[in-house]
Amino acid sequence: MHFKRWLTGIILGVVLVVPLFVNAKWPLHIILALVSIMAMREIFDMLENAPPLALRLASYLISASLFVVISLGRVQDLPLVVASWTLLPMIGGLFYYGQAKESITDSVVKTIFAPCYVALPLGMLALVYRYPKGNLWILFLFVAVFAGDTGAFYFGRFLGEHKLVPSISPGKTWEGAIGGGLCTILAGLWFLHLTGLQEVGIRPAILLLAISIVAQLGDLAESLLKRTHGKKDSGSVLPGHGGLLDRIDGLLFAIPVLYYLISH
Repeated sequence: MHFKRWLTGIILGVVLVVPLFVNAKWPLHIILALVSIMAMREIFDMLENAPPLALRLASYLISASLFVVISLGRVQDLPLVVASWTLLPMIGGLFYYGQAKESITDSVVKTIFAPCYVALPLGMLALVYRYPKGNLWILFLFVAVFAGDTGAFYFGRFLGEHKLVPSISPGKTWEGAIGGGLCTILAGLWFLHLTGLQEVGIRPAILLLAISIVAQLGDLAESLLKRTHGKKDSGSVLPGHGGLLDRIDGLLFAIPVLYYLISH
């Protein structure tokens, strides 16, 4: 299990990191669009009553359009894209009105939820990429979140005794959460020192603490989603990890924190 976990993590890391250091920006945008679509598909597969195929396809399409707009540099069109995430599923729902009426609203809401949960934060990551040294800031976030995820796993496995939220995620412990937080802070500060991206001090330490907290909340939020629908993993595409959503759940919650820091 550990070998598969590390091998998968390394391969995924290479896939995400290499595009950060090529001259063109579109390779990263394509990868983020594909990750969005794959993670959204896992969400739909998790649901007992998934939206109709037409609504799911529309959700994939309008999510991918977010990265097309960013890649073309048409940031002024982003509000139109985000608005379409709500308007198009509602328009699509009109064609299914003859079916059970209560299921139409349910399908429309699920179709809106998936891109808001997955594509929107990944789109914010694409926007961070546009800023000076944006590639290093994204790599900083990857290092911080994935170090915390790994630390939480091993601290919890070997030292965990006190359950964190057993009703949602029986395997998570306070020891794992604290160990993950320490690993996030240490790995993040080490990265800043190594790259000179920002002076090491109290401010970045507080930022890393915030990243650790929201990332672990993101992990718990996805656990809630899986537990509600009776799933152990969101999928099986990543050996040793489960689904793609299982691997990026904390990252999705941490991205807005980084985006706020970079954009202000």
